[in-house]
Amino acid sequence: MTEVPTGAPETLDWDKAGGLVPAVVQDARTLRVLMLGYMDRAALEATLSTRRVTFFSRSKGRLWTKGESSGHFLDLVSVDVDCDGDTLLVLAHPHGPTCHLERPSCFPSAPASLLAELSDLVATRAAERPQGSYTTRLFEAGTRRIAQKVGEEGVETALASIAEDDAALAGEAADLLFHLLVLLRARGLGLEDVEARLRERRR
Repeated sequence: MTEVPTGAPETLDWDKAGGLVPAVVQDARTLRVLMLGYMDRAALEATLSTRRVTFFSRSKGRLWTKGESSGHFLDLVSVDVDCDGDTLLVLAHPHGPTCHLERPSCFPSAPASLLAELSDLVATRAAERPQGSYTTRLFEAGTRRIAQKVGEEGVETALASIAEDDAALAGEAADLLFHLLVLLRARGLGLEDVEARLRERRR
């Protein structure tokens, strides 16, 4: 988990915007922008202490924890301050849709990592095992069979890179990535574990 800078309230220029700073909230897994809210010092301190993203509601005139009515909380992962000290970037794990219209984001076309979304879907399939799902059949076949599929898709991807066109290679690579995500989940791992290892190697 990313460390939250406890000194963030002191590094912000609270006076520039009359005691309120905009806070852009991003999904920590998919990187989709979820919403924009405003925080005063008390809201930020509540967010840091409770690890539930809390804003100052200008319409209610009080602190407001996202999800306090709907149950769709935002679990805090990290807070970052911009270069001017007057805007926050908040990474969080959402519980359900963030938008009051039951959409994942308040911005209908906000982009997200498709691979991260696929990883989340694979995790859901692993937990729920819906009948008729190909992913369910893979999980029920066991890790050995899933590993075999990854091997098959790896060979097909390598062959496509030599003997087929770019569209075929992209298709085989997509099959390989999907089956690899299933294999990781069968071992209790996810895309975030691979990303963490890649970050370690980048240092």
